[in-house]
Amino acid sequence: MQVPLLNDRDIEFLLFRVFDTTEVLNRERYNEHTLETIRMTLQTAKSVAEKYFFNHYAKGDAQEPVFDGNTVTTVPETKQAWSAFADAGFFAATCDFAEGGMQLPYIVMRAANAYFYAANPGTAGYCLLCIAAADLLETFGTDEQKDRYLAHMRSGRFTGTMALTEPAQGSALQDISTRARPADDGTYRLFGQKMYISGGDHDLTENIIHMVLAKTVCPDTGKEGISLFICPKVQVNPDGTLGERNDVALAGLLHKMGFRNATSTVLNFGEQAGAVGYLLGDLNKGLAHMFQMMNDARIAVGLFATALGYQGYNYSLLYAKQRKQGRTSRLAKQQDRGAQVEIIEHADVRRMLLTQKAYAEASLAMTFYASVLFEDSRSAPAVADREAAAALLDLVTPVIKSWPSKYCLAANDLAIQVLGGAGYTRDHLVEQYYRDNRLNPIHEGTEGIQAIDLLGRKVGAEGGAVFRRLIETIEADLRRGLGDGHATVAEISAELQRAVTALAHVTDTLQPEIARERAAGLANATVYLDLFGRVFAAWMWLKQALAAAACLRDDDLSPAEADFYQGKLQAARFFAHWELPKYQHEAEILLQRYDEPLNMPAAWF
Repeated sequence: MQVPLLNDRDIEFLLFRVFDTTEVLNRERYNEHTLETIRMTLQTAKSVAEKYFFNHYAKGDAQEPVFDGNTVTTVPETKQAWSAFADAGFFAATCDFAEGGMQLPYIVMRAANAYFYAANPGTAGYCLLCIAAADLLETFGTDEQKDRYLAHMRSGRFTGTMALTEPAQGSALQDISTRARPADDGTYRLFGQKMYISGGDHDLTENIIHMVLAKTVCPDTGKEGISLFICPKVQVNPDGTLGERNDVALAGLLHKMGFRNATSTVLNFGEQAGAVGYLLGDLNKGLAHMFQMMNDARIAVGLFATALGYQGYNYSLLYAKQRKQGRTSRLAKQQDRGAQVEIIEHADVRRMLLTQKAYAEASLAMTFYASVLFEDSRSAPAVADREAAAALLDLVTPVIKSWPSKYCLAANDLAIQVLGGAGYTRDHLVEQYYRDNRLNPIHEGTEGIQAIDLLGRKVGAEGGAVFRRLIETIEADLRRGLGDGHATVAEISAELQRAVTALAHVTDTLQPEIARERAAGLANATVYLDLFGRVFAAWMWLKQALAAAACLRDDDLSPAEADFYQGKLQAARFFAHWELPKYQHEAEILLQRYDEPLNMPAAWF
């Protein structure tokens, strides 16, 4: 089946109705852009994604990269996609015009990326890592470092990675064992092993720039800390030509359940004299620096999960409109002995489709909201507004990474169920969507790690001021919804208002307990993350319902436009009635301090 990538109308609805991207174009940095240039950019992204990324989505899964002991080989279409992405200018899309970029608003680039992620997340992953590594270099690099590497990464000549995880250490980065020893020439020599390094080796580019965390010793205090290093696969001469191969060796490829076209590698640094590394940023500030790349990747993971959930929904929706089975109409009071009906006519199939829609479209709104905050943190006219946006983004990043990863995976599960036995075969893409998406609840920090970060650090930041600011922002939309005059919007607002009150109460109750006894206070943090995400998703649906209700007041709507907006209202109502009320049970677990997991001795299992 020919399934569309995402939904163009939904992208435009979010960009221009739910979030006012046109306001961004009034800012000095973007005043050369218009709505037309934004639409042209999105159309280019969609076209490149359809032609060069989607064409090998299944092939890259079936013929995953291979390592012959010397060279890693991907399917040829992967390199063609990389080149097409580079030729379209997307590696430097948000950079200044003077640097050869498009000076594109970040939210527009995020929307463009959604098409690539929907078409082929494995291949798109190489592009994401290169952009994020280049951004890290631009923020913390010296002028000499930028001159040597940055232009080549922005052009797509080099790619980049983030090398954090080690065989004995996953998220516990403080305990990494990779070492960096200072050399006489001001560089360092790296020794250690990293694993699960996405894009750590491949045949797409002539060089790979690794961003590596390693332990160093401060010469002034003798204390050990973690620093960040640029470690190229091949040394780069001042004139941009390639020099000697660095002491970085591929130990092997890891074979994954999904995301197979993106290499996952084990890398050895310093098998011989040591891999040459160049300190990036300040000594012993590596973790703090790397969080820029990690947080950017976390939002991207949320978008990857969203795109896969959305594609599963699109696929199962089209299948349900074509597949005939059963003879009972959804409107019939008794069995109809006439012709078979499309399975979308069955109420339970509609339930599964509506659940997928509710998850995927809420998640897309979440990731776009994150992009609005990121944009405001960079280009809002007032310093106070930039700081406020950055603080809000820091607060909600764990949620935007985790909630789509969990619930868009659940959407993919439902997509398989809609197809029935066919969905469990490789004749249809829904099983690959599920396998690919299963990585995202793990990628860039597991759900449990994000939960502890949110409850243990983020909501208590600045004495809880940032969390209260978010609640006030939601309450402003609640007031709009309750006074909107549209019955469905008012109904959704009333349901959400109760949930917001519960979230605030749970948060205020747990904070003193965390301060008093941290282990007990954080024992059910994952439940809190789910509660927070559920309320957050309901807020995204309220924002969409408000926008849809406003659009429906236009008398000149086409039937297709009216159906789209009515579908938004129905999905928002569905979420408010079917999904949001689950917060009550989660709040009870948290408030009653149910401690069975915490107090279950290992010997009892």
